[in-house]
Parts: sequence; C-alpha cells; structure tokens
Amino acid sequence: MKANVQLAPEPALVLAVQRLLRPLARLLMAFGLDFPAFSNMAKGVFVDVAARDFPDDGSLITDSRVSLLSGVHRREVKRLRSEMQQQHVPPLAVSLGAQIVARWCADSRYLNHQRRPAPLHRLASKGGDLSFERLVAGVNKDIRPRAVLDEWLRLGVAHLDEEDRVHLAEAAFIPARGLDEKAFYFGKNISDHLAAGAHNLLDQQPPFLERCVYYDGLSEKSVEALRDLTRELAVSALQEVNRQALEMQQQDAAAAGEKLRMTFGTYYFAEPEAMPRREPGN
Repeated sequence: MKANVQLAPEPALVLAVQRLLRPLARLLMAFGLDFPAFSNMAKGVFVDVAARDFPDDGSLITDSRVSLLSGVHRREVKRLRSEMQQQHVPPLAVSLGAQIVARWCADSRYLNHQRRPAPLHRLASKGGDLSFERLVAGVNKDIRPRAVLDEWLRLGVAHLDEEDRVHLAEAAFIPARGLDEKAFYFGKNISDHLAAGAHNLLDQQPPFLERCVYYDGLSEKSVEALRDLTRELAVSALQEVNRQALEMQQQDAAAAGEKLRMTFGTYYFAEPEAMPRREPGN
C-alpha cells in the first residue's frame, strides 16, 4: 500500500469520516472518554498503521518515516510503536466460546429440524454424545464444561430449562452482558466492516461485499416488522456461512500455502428521521 499524500483532503472523504465518527464520539463520551483521551489513542493507531501498512521498500520502516507519514512527532514514535506491539488477547469467553458456538451451530447432530441449535442436556450421563458436556469436551478437554456454562449464564448467552437442558440464547454468539466480551466483538466487527469499505474506496480489487438497504418514511410498526425479518434472514445466512466455513477450515487444515481469515456480518439500525438538535447552553 502506498501513501496518497495530498495537500488537502477530499471534501467527500472528510464528510464521510465526520459521519462515521459521530456514533464513536457518542459512545466514548458515554463512557467518560473525552477528546484528549481519543486523540491519544488515535495517535498510537496512526503510528502503528504507518509502521505496518506503509512499507517504504519492504525493509524495516524507520521512526523518521513513520513520523513523516503519521504526522506524530518523532520523539513519540518509538514509545508508541513499542506500546502498540502489545497483543490484545480476547477474553476466554470469546476465544473458547466462539469455537463452541460455531460447532453447536454447524454440526448437524446439534441442530433441530429447523437447522437451529437444539437444546442439549447439560450432563453426558443424560444426553450422551449430544450433551453440553460432550460438546465442550470436543472443542477443549482442558476446560470444565460447568465453568463454560456458568460464564455463559452470566453473560446471557445461554439459559437452563426445567429439564436441565442448555439453550443457546442467541443463534449467533452475542453476549447480552459483559463489557469485555461485547467490547471485543464491537472492535472486531466494526473494524472489519470499516476495512471492507476502505478497501472499496481505495479501488482495491476484487471489491468486497459492503451493501445495505435503507428506507425512511416508515411507521414504528413497520420498523419493528422489518427488524424481525432482518433478524430471521440474517440468522439463516450466518448459520449457513458458519456451517460451510467450519467444514472448509477442517479441510484446509493440512493444505499448503498462505492461510487467510474472513468475516461475514450483518447489522440492523433504526432511529427517528430527524434527530432534534439541542440549543447551545452555558
């Protein structure tokens, strides 16, 4: 990737970035993070991107080159490059839980007649191979199934019924509680969505799928009906992609060549057409 140096940014790009920053600014201020805190975070990211994504000639990029590309003073570059090298490990409930949910949603043995995750007996003594205990053991034998279940119950990912069966609360792994887990998925999902849009905006080939349907002039009842429809269609699509991706991952495990990662997602959002503006106050 080469840096596209311009004396002034494209107005259309400026407007687009301002628009995508609005919900981020709203989120940060809701958590008590002001602009100086955001600016400090952004400074580190600019340094890391300049160092990783804009190689000069394939060799190690210098601090001076990073400073030139990012606009961050050279004396700060070395410190920031070191800090950004720290790897952020996903919470255990995410790294292990995602694997368990993927198998539950993809393996036909664990699905009902509608191809949705079926409730599983908690104990192998009741459910045998089709139990939550065996499902977890099939992914990781070093983790106690009860520990996984307790964490899922805390996060609202699963619940138990009166027959001691485990139900997956969401067909896709979306914690209802737990800031660490929700924040991890927020960063991962929005980052990949934005990366796909940036890829297309830079005319890189082949273009990625990055489309949406949007309408205004809708009643609250219609919006609720469309919300239910999109959830049903999205879950079906995610289930099928998950099933095929898991099969392909197993097939490709021994294949030679570079390994790639992929993300397929979907979202739904609604709000009043005209958000009221607050008058400036003292």
